[in-house]
Amino acid sequence: MTLLIIVIILAVIFDFINGFHDAANSIATIVTTRVLSPFQAVLWAASFNFVAFFVAKYIIGEFGIANTVSKVVLEEFITLPIIFSGLVAAIFWNLFTWRLGIPSSSSHTLIGGFAGAAICGAGFQSIHAGVIFKIVAFIFLAPLIGMVISLLLTIAVLWIFKKTNPRKADTIFKRLQLVSSGLFSLGHGLNDSQKVMGIIATAMIAVGQIESVQTMPDWVPLTCFTAIGLGTMMGGWRIVKTMGSKITKVTPIEGVCAETAGAITLFITEILKIPVSTTHTITGAIMGVGAVKRLSAVRWGVTVNLLWAWVLTIPVSAFLAALIYIIVYYFGISFNLF
Repeated sequence: MTLLIIVIILAVIFDFINGFHDAANSIATIVTTRVLSPFQAVLWAASFNFVAFFVAKYIIGEFGIANTVSKVVLEEFITLPIIFSGLVAAIFWNLFTWRLGIPSSSSHTLIGGFAGAAICGAGFQSIHAGVIFKIVAFIFLAPLIGMVISLLLTIAVLWIFKKTNPRKADTIFKRLQLVSSGLFSLGHGLNDSQKVMGIIATAMIAVGQIESVQTMPDWVPLTCFTAIGLGTMMGGWRIVKTMGSKITKVTPIEGVCAETAGAITLFITEILKIPVSTTHTITGAIMGVGAVKRLSAVRWGVTVNLLWAWVLTIPVSAFLAALIYIIVYYFGISFNLF
């Protein structure tokens, strides 16, 4: 029971870190275009992160992404030391990439850690290959979908407003950025909070407290959505700089198109019940709006570095989790903890 409590606390800490690590995803453009101050922006995003709980529970009626995450490792192989090791590795990698200002995926960090610890503890037969394949596929599909939607949306918006006075258009789209960033924050809350819910539910299933994700008590989702909202309020200023200016210079019109495209992508994956990276999604969307101006408007060198971080996140997290599991396992055996 003590280890279960520790696992739940670590999961909530990870959710909080996820909030400030990924805060830049929904507020980078709105801050760099000076629609809101940094504090106003994080408060705005955090509010929609929390509202996502009510959308998932009372409008969608289920936590499908949480259920998918809980199936990354087959139930018969799940143990609390495996979950503990995965969480510790995920927290370490998240803090490390945040420190360097790298917008890596908190989602894939968590899933890589969970799977890596399971493989170390029970072999490759312990993981659900089909679920992991879909998640890995969307490392590439999510930014691509976001890019295509934002590119088409930007072209359509520029055509519709081609005769509008530039200053008037700028004013209109600065106001619309409040809506688009709110929608993206809503998608962020829906997607990322559920990943931690899935981990907590898995831990509770492992000790026999609940039978499935559907039967988890309400305090679990409420705690997760609150934690990510509070984390978002802490901001992520290092990553804001990368997302808001280093990939391409973003105007209010482009900010609205990028955030709207990112939100649409997240809503699509919510329907498909596939956990994706909000970081990957908004990065692809920002690249899409930059490419409309000209391909050279996108700083592809920065993009290539980001791509390396995306690709390496799951294997690095898995390796770290495996090392931590070995330490935890032998420490536990030596002191008769399990």
